[in-house]
Amino acid sequence: MGRKAKVGFTRDYYDKDGNFILDCPGFRSLEKIPDIERGIFAEMLPEVTPPQIEDYDIVVTRTFSRWAESSFVGNDRLLSLHRNGVGYDRIDVPALNKAGVLLCITPDAVRRPVAAAIITFILALSTRLFIKHQLTSEGRWSDVPKYNGYGLIGRTLGSLGVGNIGHEMFKLAKPFGMRHIAYDPYLKPEDVSDVDVKLVDMDTVLSESDFLNISCPLNEKTRHLIGERELKKMKPTAFLINTARGPIIDEAVLVKALRERWIRGAALDVFEQEPTPPDNPLLKLDNVIVTAHAMAFTDHFLNNVWEIIARQITQLINGEMPGGVVNREVWDQPKFQSKLKRFLGQMKS
Repeated sequence: MGRKAKVGFTRDYYDKDGNFILDCPGFRSLEKIPDIERGIFAEMLPEVTPPQIEDYDIVVTRTFSRWAESSFVGNDRLLSLHRNGVGYDRIDVPALNKAGVLLCITPDAVRRPVAAAIITFILALSTRLFIKHQLTSEGRWSDVPKYNGYGLIGRTLGSLGVGNIGHEMFKLAKPFGMRHIAYDPYLKPEDVSDVDVKLVDMDTVLSESDFLNISCPLNEKTRHLIGERELKKMKPTAFLINTARGPIIDEAVLVKALRERWIRGAALDVFEQEPTPPDNPLLKLDNVIVTAHAMAFTDHFLNNVWEIIARQITQLINGEMPGGVVNREVWDQPKFQSKLKRFLGQMKS
């Protein structure tokens, strides 16, 4: 009987008392894998260090810590890094490639929950749900008629980016009778024809959208993609929605835009700094809905995430390429294959 695969979980999966914070029935799929032994990072550091990963074959991460080239110095054991989501802006993929480490994500688990979260924000903003809730709970019934909502039929729903999530959002939005436009330089018109999306340039999507959704990844090209120029291009009656990554928007400029009513309002599930400081002005504005990067956290999402990660790990310990690999070229690297061969041999010996 050989050794078991050692699977490490980064500390951000646990509260200060050591309790796993994303538990759900789907996690049983991972617990039932007979050939693994689970471990926990002792602490959460700004950047993952070599000693934190030296004892693991596989690591599951939420990426509150950065994964840099220095994280892998001297490591010749780690085979794969697994994300419970799709964003990996805090992971240096070239560094993983150099270290011979696979990066696995879970797009199928994320697509519908995040798209549904965007629709939820659209409906909450358009109906002015939260101010009506507040007034009603305070017994101010006579004030409620002052806060009428905004109908969706004939309005324009725009998106910066139409990947899996953006595509699903437009699919869910179909019954609302909205016009669909998007800016995505990587797509052709036929890629989005099934959800009635017209591809336009960025200035057009900014100036014509009544609801502007952000569904692009964070990278050096998209960091502060939305700044003063872009916010001033938007309609004063428009709403901005971000469930992607906080730094895509210049937050300081957004605060000014909301205070001075360059746009009507915003809904944010993400911030430039997470957790965002309690004195962040965005938390105090009356024309913003804020949530703590958790709008997609439903029972379906969590169950699917853990079932997919369990399947990926099972595939790997069986010597198969896992699903959801971002850097598939690593699989054929001599360095990776050498590690995999040694690992499989130790599992069987």
